[in-house]
Amino acid sequence: MFYAQGVRAVGVDAIIARAAVAKASFYKHFQSKDDLIVAYLMRRDELWRRWLEESVGRLAKSADKRPLAVFDALAERFATNDFRGCAFINSMAELADRSHAAHVAAAHHKQQLTAFLRKLLAEAGVAANPLAEQFMILIDGSIVTALRKGDSAPAKTAKQIAAMLLHEARERKFES
Repeated sequence: MFYAQGVRAVGVDAIIARAAVAKASFYKHFQSKDDLIVAYLMRRDELWRRWLEESVGRLAKSADKRPLAVFDALAERFATNDFRGCAFINSMAELADRSHAAHVAAAHHKQQLTAFLRKLLAEAGVAANPLAEQFMILIDGSIVTALRKGDSAPAKTAKQIAAMLLHEARERKFES
C-alpha cells in the first residue's frame, strides 16, 4: 500500500483493515505509523538489493560486465506493470525532514546501493570513486524519468552514459 499509494496517503485504519488485524495488535508491534514506515523501508531495502544482486548475476556472468548490467536490471523493472518509481525516493520526497527515521532508512538504502556499486566496479577492476556516485545519480535519474515517461528507455539511456563513464575510467587506469 505504501508503494502504490504513498506513505503519507495510507492511513493506519486502512493498513489495519487490509492486514485484518485488531488495532491493539498493530500497536503492539508498531508504536506509530512512522515505525511501520521504517520497517517497510528496511524490508523493501533487503528485498530490493537481493533482487538487484541476483538480477545482475543473471544478466552478466563476468565481473567486467556487471556494473552496466545494473541498468539492464532496472530496464526489466521499469517494464513491469506495478512499477511506481523508487519507494525510497518517494518516501524521502514525502518525508522531507532529513532527521525523520523513515528518511534516514531510505537514505541508508541509497548508501547500501552505492556500496554495492563500488563493489561491482572494484571487481571489474575500475576505481570506484567517484564512479559509484555517478552511477547512483544515473540510477536515481533513470528511475524518476522512467516513472515520468512510463517506459524502460531511461535505463537504456543511463546505461549508455554509464558506459562512457566506465570507458573513461578504464582509459585513465591505463594512462597512469
